[in-house]
Amino acid sequence: MKILMLNYEFPPIGGGAANANLCILRQFAGRDDLHVDMLTSAPKPGIVSEKFSENITIHKVGIHKKHLHFWRRAEVIEWLVRAGFQYRMLLRENDYDLAHAFFGFPTGWLCYRKAGKLPYIISLRGSDVPGQHARLQLDYKILAPAFRAIWKKASALVACSDGLKERAMRFLPSVSIDVIGNGVELDRFFPAETAEKSEVLRLLTVGRLSVTKRIEMLIDTVEILYRTACKLHLTIVGGGQMERQLRKIVTERELGDVIEITGRMDSEKMPEVYRQNDIFISASMQEGMSNAMLEAMATGLPIVTTRCEGLAELIDGNGLIAGQDNVEEIAKAVKRLTEDSGLYKQMSTAARKQAEKFDWANVASSYIEKYYKIIT
Repeated sequence: MKILMLNYEFPPIGGGAANANLCILRQFAGRDDLHVDMLTSAPKPGIVSEKFSENITIHKVGIHKKHLHFWRRAEVIEWLVRAGFQYRMLLRENDYDLAHAFFGFPTGWLCYRKAGKLPYIISLRGSDVPGQHARLQLDYKILAPAFRAIWKKASALVACSDGLKERAMRFLPSVSIDVIGNGVELDRFFPAETAEKSEVLRLLTVGRLSVTKRIEMLIDTVEILYRTACKLHLTIVGGGQMERQLRKIVTERELGDVIEITGRMDSEKMPEVYRQNDIFISASMQEGMSNAMLEAMATGLPIVTTRCEGLAELIDGNGLIAGQDNVEEIAKAVKRLTEDSGLYKQMSTAARKQAEKFDWANVASSYIEKYYKIIT
């Protein structure tokens, strides 16, 4: 079986979907029954082909990328044009059975234009499904007809969580959507040998610093707790268009001693970062399924979060969901975990057990099963 896979994000570019794609390719690597050509992007102009494994080749279409974790509209258009030429060339030179696009747009658009030559499956990841994303509201309105056309012509649509499926069905109720969740690398992300906590409560949040993550709400939460003499420290890992603004807020409020913004961090360092903290905290208004939350769970961190998509599969006795999306409720949840050591230990144990249900091998097998169902 020969698959042409597309994702305009791939490490080091992008966030959760890029990482998910990488982990799936690692599971596909070395299979005798599967050959994959991967079409993606690079941060500098030019076209480079790299061998990922004996059966997987990655074709990188370079563009004038300003930030690795944030896409300007001009960059998306540039990638669509340049990748379109490469996509058509790959179709001419190879006899593929199926195309697999991560994101309905922009990658799904390339598949849609050549749907007569090659059937395609789309993995819906989150930002490609119209919702609350503040920065993309105009894009959603303009591109809604294209989204519907792309989805309707796809041989299969796959959401990464039940919550994302529900959002997608609200946008286009007439389509059928399956769910294949994310996984986590359990051999890399595991609890620290000692469960002892320091006197300072160590909070961690990880993700692209965008409006939808509502990091300022977490800063407000920490400020409330800090002003009430709670000994704590928040580490914010990630980069994005909000980074400069968030650093300014921390400085102006004189919270530099209790809040650290690290910027984007090398993925190899992340397992230890999780192990150095006590609680994973999130105020995201919308997610497909959070890779960072899964990694935190696998490391044994209880979760404190606002309510958003993808939580139904993740939170089961291993975290607290704020009753309302406000600072006071988040702070209350943090204090509850802090003051009840028994509950903390219980949720820490449950976090790892819950994470063990999410295996990338199972995710990859589900996709391969889907491929065969389409082409046979």
